[in-house]
Amino acid sequence: MAKLKKIHEAILKVDLQTTVDITKEALEGKIDLQSIIRKYMIPAMDLIGEKFERNEVFILELLMAARAMKGSLELLRPRLVETGAKPVGKVIIGTVKGDLHDIGKNIVASMLEGSGFEVIDLGVDVQPEKFIQTVKEKDVKIVALSALLTTTMPAMKVVIDALKDAGLRDKVKVMIGGPGVTQSFAEEISADGYSENANGAVGLARSFIM
Repeated sequence: MAKLKKIHEAILKVDLQTTVDITKEALEGKIDLQSIIRKYMIPAMDLIGEKFERNEVFILELLMAARAMKGSLELLRPRLVETGAKPVGKVIIGTVKGDLHDIGKNIVASMLEGSGFEVIDLGVDVQPEKFIQTVKEKDVKIVALSALLTTTMPAMKVVIDALKDAGLRDKVKVMIGGPGVTQSFAEEISADGYSENANGAVGLARSFIM
């Protein structure tokens, strides 16, 4: 267990190589893989997310920590599938039509994965039809919409309206995020919630599946 604690430390130090090396060692032994995620990875990302909220770390450090965690998850995921472990929930995430920015989206996606969610990342400049199609095909319960530009934020409402027209709105929770997004905007477009940062987005997604 002392060795596994170094995964927590490596993520906080944004050390991808050490995180991956310790994960490989863990896979060679008889370790509860879920405990690696629950006891060491999620707490590490929660902590660095809290530090980011307090302006104690920069966005680059948050992004690199998420990258380190993702490196470990890529090794763990195939083994977890073999053991029949189920994700806590499924999330579609994407930057809406007309917006090509993905840094914030990528951080949120990585942190959601680290929290046990299966994340289907549709990328950037995503058409509303793509969100609809994926909800239908993947039986997803949470849709996460990202927009950096205020000029593309209205596209979030377009997606929500498309979900309504497709008869899917009552079957999913829609969370939104981006620098210009506010609680009033979320209410205005009938989103189920919003977050100012990646850490809050994870908490919001967790609340949707409780």
